[in-house]
Amino acid sequence: MARVLAIIKGTWRLAVLACAVVLAVCLDLAFPPDIPAPGEGMAVTVVDREGSPLRVFPDDRGIWRYPVTLEEVSPIYIEALLAYEDRWFYRHPGVNPLAMARALADAIRHGRIVSGGSTLTMQVARILHPHRRTVAGKIGQMLRALQLERRLTKEEILTLYLNHAPFGGTVEGVQAASLTYLGKPAAELTHAEAALLAVLPQAPSRYRPDLHPNRAVTARNKVIRRLVGFGRWEPWQGEEARDEPLAVQSWKPPFRAPLLARRLRRACPGQGVIQTPIDPSLQAGLADLAVNLKGELPSGTSVAFLVVENDTGLVRGYKGSMDFFDEGRFGHVDMVRAVRSPGSTLKPFLYAVALDEGLIHSESLLMDSPLSIGGYTPLNFTRHFSGPVSAADALVRSLNVPAVDLLDRVGPVRFDSLLRQAGIHLRYPEGGEPNLAMVLGGVGTTLEELVAGFSAFARGGRVMPLGRLSQARGTETQVLSEGAAWIIRRILETPERNRNRRGRFGMRSNRKLAWKTGTSYGFRDAWAVGVTDTHTLGVWVGRPDGTPLPGHYGAVTAVPILFQVADRLPPAAPTGSVMPASVSRETVCWPLGVSSSDTEPGHCHVKRTAWVLNDTIPPTFASGREDVIMAPNPLVVSVNPDNGKGLYGPCLDRWLATHPDRPHIPTRTIARWPAGAIAFLPPWIRDRSRFPDPDLTCRAGEAPLSAPITIHGTRDGAVLKDPLKPGQPLTVELCATGGSGPLHWMIDHTWVSRSRDGASARITFPTPGRHTLTVMDASGRYADLSVVVR
Repeated sequence: MARVLAIIKGTWRLAVLACAVVLAVCLDLAFPPDIPAPGEGMAVTVVDREGSPLRVFPDDRGIWRYPVTLEEVSPIYIEALLAYEDRWFYRHPGVNPLAMARALADAIRHGRIVSGGSTLTMQVARILHPHRRTVAGKIGQMLRALQLERRLTKEEILTLYLNHAPFGGTVEGVQAASLTYLGKPAAELTHAEAALLAVLPQAPSRYRPDLHPNRAVTARNKVIRRLVGFGRWEPWQGEEARDEPLAVQSWKPPFRAPLLARRLRRACPGQGVIQTPIDPSLQAGLADLAVNLKGELPSGTSVAFLVVENDTGLVRGYKGSMDFFDEGRFGHVDMVRAVRSPGSTLKPFLYAVALDEGLIHSESLLMDSPLSIGGYTPLNFTRHFSGPVSAADALVRSLNVPAVDLLDRVGPVRFDSLLRQAGIHLRYPEGGEPNLAMVLGGVGTTLEELVAGFSAFARGGRVMPLGRLSQARGTETQVLSEGAAWIIRRILETPERNRNRRGRFGMRSNRKLAWKTGTSYGFRDAWAVGVTDTHTLGVWVGRPDGTPLPGHYGAVTAVPILFQVADRLPPAAPTGSVMPASVSRETVCWPLGVSSSDTEPGHCHVKRTAWVLNDTIPPTFASGREDVIMAPNPLVVSVNPDNGKGLYGPCLDRWLATHPDRPHIPTRTIARWPAGAIAFLPPWIRDRSRFPDPDLTCRAGEAPLSAPITIHGTRDGAVLKDPLKPGQPLTVELCATGGSGPLHWMIDHTWVSRSRDGASARITFPTPGRHTLTVMDASGRYADLSVVVR
């Protein structure tokens, strides 16, 4: 009977134990611990390429956590943490009965809680499931610890502690604490710093080193003594650690690239750490530059800088505004991304595509004189005309008229397509489409698109998307030939151009830059974009609200800043660019524009040394669209042997018909300059290109340029003065007859007015002295005279 009772009693115990186990499993399944996924609940931290924060975005409760793995934390800290907090971490199942018994005995002996007896797993359980400091709370903490141990590895539990332990204020996690209090990542902790951060979570408010440095040192040294006592650290290591001063910095939230960080946070939702390729030294230099410029530029003005590495396309420097917190300068507006008028910054791409299409070489003769295409009449920024200029000179001087002429020959749609391939997506006014104004800034684009496209001139004509994340690598696209890109860069980085630059902000620099400026209509935007061997960089200056900034334009405001940005680039030995095999050096002749070896000596008025692409030496363009007499060139003119006068077209036929005995008459071959160039040429060249005066047998309209222009209202050599306003600007009313279409009035080659045949024009002479007054139509016909203003 006794044996039966024993069996029943044993069975009952087993049943109770089984029920308890089943109940425990059911409770565990019904109330699982709240284990955050990796990265969950973390603040968003945007870091530079070295891992240092650029900007921190706390979580919804304002807490900053910087997620780390075990491998990213110093082993010295892990050793100090485990030795001080939980020596048996890798041996207990989540609860250490011996430690709990010791804690209970200490409490009874001292009449108060001396040590908590909590394991590291229990501390994680309390972080995830906070509770009151009661017996029931402690039991719940122990059960949660057991749950964690059943579900996670020791390494996963330790990682949770590293990322969620409290370190005072709004800082949680060892990486956030190390960066906040010590200014360094947790991977670089010394023994003393590791001891400090190991003890800080015990009483974060009491031991905060920035608020209570003496308490922090006392607590730190206690940890150091214990680790030496346990034999974990050598005595000499402990002595050095105790002697190390508490080097705590007053923490301010990092704010080194706020607009880029804001942009990436929105682009990468759910990502705790966003690593950028930003160079911290360069970024600091750009921030300092913006601070310096704040006192130099007018109120309401902002700036934007962007620096991209040529080899990788990675963004190394990004400054979207002058001062993020300056509301008067709209510091919250990211001007790297803002759509603005690019001014003349697109011109290098136009000249490059013209090279690729065989329209020009570097010294092609282009015309900077009055031009009208379909009613569109462009003017230069200075309103001055230069006459015949080389393609290189027209690009360097950013002349508008030759650029519009060239764009008309390339085609606006073709140009827009090329820019799209280069990543420059032009924004047109509503209902607009590609047109001739696009190359002068009559469109919208962004600084980052310009910089990405401009990198083609340093990368052999290839572009790739900008990399704003460290792991980003785009696909290259060939948009220009290697040769065209090389020639344009060579034109834009001539030593004379870099030596002679001028500006407001002291442009002393040894950097070799190929650069281009831009100024939008009304002085609203000043641009400068440039390339070095290693980087492409861009600068924008203006008012984000679009109000004008008179007197500030690309050449005097943006270019000096561009060189200051370049001076902050990492040191790099200049490598130079090797001339591609497709490029050659050739001597060409003006006015024909072809090789000097293919030009008769008498037709070579001016020699130029040109960069030529693919051995293509295109001749000079024909004259203006309204003049059809320019082809062929050179022109063979028949001459009346009796008087040396020219016989043109029908009058030659009539002369031959009346002189059947003289079928062979002399001719004269003329290498002609574009008609619009004549007024700008020196007399000795003008005479070599002059047509013989028409023979008396020629009727009106049969001879070239037979509708001469005449100025009425003054004469050559006249003295003009206003007796009521001596020495002041003088305004006179004149008129001109002849020519074709609009008549353009110029004083010393500076455009001043426009009129129609026979209509009056008000002409203002700005200063006293001798002036040349010229009237010219779009086909090159002109009249000029010299006057003296008193």
